[in-house]
Amino acid sequence: MKTRLLARLAMALVVLGVLATCGRDARAADDAPKQEELPRRQANFTWQKTDKGNSLLLASFSYRDVIDKGVADKLASGLTTVIALRAYLLREGDANPVALAVRTCRVAYDLWDEVYRLKISGPGGERDSAAFNLEGVVRQCAEVRDFVLADRAMLARAQPYFIGAIVEVNPVSPQMLEQMRRWVSRPAGSTGIGPGDALFGSFVGLFLRQIGTADRTLRFRTQSIIP
Repeated sequence: MKTRLLARLAMALVVLGVLATCGRDARAADDAPKQEELPRRQANFTWQKTDKGNSLLLASFSYRDVIDKGVADKLASGLTTVIALRAYLLREGDANPVALAVRTCRVAYDLWDEVYRLKISGPGGERDSAAFNLEGVVRQCAEVRDFVLADRAMLARAQPYFIGAIVEVNPVSPQMLEQMRRWVSRPAGSTGIGPGDALFGSFVGLFLRQIGTADRTLRFRTQSIIP
């Protein structure tokens, strides 16, 4: 009898734990921003023909406001700072993104030469650069021009797509930065993602507000484009 009571008590505790977890997940989903609720900013979309005859979707947009006074002070201190962009291409109303383009900018102020040393990694590979002032850092590290998003063949015709962007200053996870480094080594236009990819996630999982994951975080979406 005592054994059965203990077993029932253990089962009840398990059920309560499951219900509590489900409740937390439901509340998290309810608290997560909907696609239409994300802050909006404008992007310029263009198409580029390749030598192989296919078309790549390109975008130009800014996230200069990620560099506030606190970030600017850190940049000038000489400590290495990383500004990381993940630009997910989503179809309106769908939970899972179809493509991902990433870009990182590693900034270190050279106190001796009084110049910002930059290492920029994105579609097309990695390159070294320099900036003589903060404006130069902002222009090179907090704006993208003709940023390759996806091959047109990946997109359904007559369906609206938009960019859901996550910008982080000094992401806590070195694993995520390593995954981004590997991602940019893909050929231009090879940005399609699936459930097995390391940086994959649903809209709710990616854009759920997370506290303390980076020094500063921006999440926003652009207007839609219909191929």
